Amino acid sequence: MFRPSIARQALRTASQGPKRAAALRASCRPALPINTSRCISSTPALRDSKKDDKEDPLRKATTAAPPEEEAEHEGRYARTDESIHVEYPKDEEMPRSPIVQGRGGMHFKRTLASFSLEGRVSVVTGGARGLGLVMGQALVSSGSDLAIVDLNKQEAEEQVQKLVAQYKEENPGIEIMPKVTAHYADVANPDSVNDCIAEILGSHGKIDNLVTSAGFTENFDAISYPYDRMQKLWGVNVDGSYLFAVGVAKHLLERKSPGSIVMIGSMSGAIVNVPQPQAPYNAAKAAIRHLAASLAVEWASAHIRVNCISPGYMLTALTRKILEDNPDLNRQWTSLIPQGKMGVPEDLMGAVTFLLSDASKYVTGADLRVDGGYTLT
Repeated sequence: MFRPSIARQALRTASQGPKRAAALRASCRPALPINTSRCISSTPALRDSKKDDKEDPLRKATTAAPPEEEAEHEGRYARTDESIHVEYPKDEEMPRSPIVQGRGGMHFKRTLASFSLEGRVSVVTGGARGLGLVMGQALVSSGSDLAIVDLNKQEAEEQVQKLVAQYKEENPGIEIMPKVTAHYADVANPDSVNDCIAEILGSHGKIDNLVTSAGFTENFDAISYPYDRMQKLWGVNVDGSYLFAVGVAKHLLERKSPGSIVMIGSMSGAIVNVPQPQAPYNAAKAAIRHLAASLAVEWASAHIRVNCISPGYMLTALTRKILEDNPDLNRQWTSLIPQGKMGVPEDLMGAVTFLLSDASKYVTGADLRVDGGYTLT
């Protein structure tokens, strides 16, 4: 499970630099259209339908400003702006694109090294079991130090011991051990969250990455759902993600340091699962998805990326127990997944490592669905 030597080897290889490769002289590019002047528009069809629009009163949609407000910039009410044109050069005049360069000159840039999390400190809430535990494992194997946050600190401490022991077993003779710590937090309580973040900073000195995995679901029909239970569900799933994200972002802003935050949503935030009744949970996970996108925009200028992972049906220990007791539910769920099978927690390891690492440094506000295609049907 823990194989950090691969990442370290890749980093060493990249730093040494291979022999300079011969420059590629041919480039494969599609031919440009004959018309080399194009209007910047996300709705180009509107330019070709103006005659029809004038004749049909029901199709008089326009991006122009009202007559009383006409100005030089008429496209301000939509993405179509007919005042802007870009002249494209002829194909033979197009500049050639060199291959991506790494250090040491013209050669193929190593990609494996960009997935490394060495030298970083990652925090995973709800990290003592289930998906959070497996994702924390992935971060340690990618070189990161780890702070496991959970409502059950004793269980978190036990998992810390197991993670460190497994790491030593799989990496005999390792010189630098990752630092893994356990911390208590009630993620729905602002004071508890602030105290936890302060404790992590006291232990690790900094925080670079955050995964908000704490959450739970319940099945109640909407009419009989106890209001206090709904408040608790929303507090853990939504408030907890928001409070930890804001707390870590404050720290990153004070350090003037880039960072990456991954919120764990669910396919339930995009579709309505059947047959289980869980309207508040679905709404909470939809909120997580949009919260991640909103914070991504707000913090983009500070180089703090925020993304969402939306898992599908995952065979955690709890899910296995439910399906063993309900074989019909197992068949129903599986029949709705295009890949014909449910996922396992390990399917999230690559996804979370990608979103926290420099391999995704231009990715923010994304919702990465790891669901076997479930939400496509």
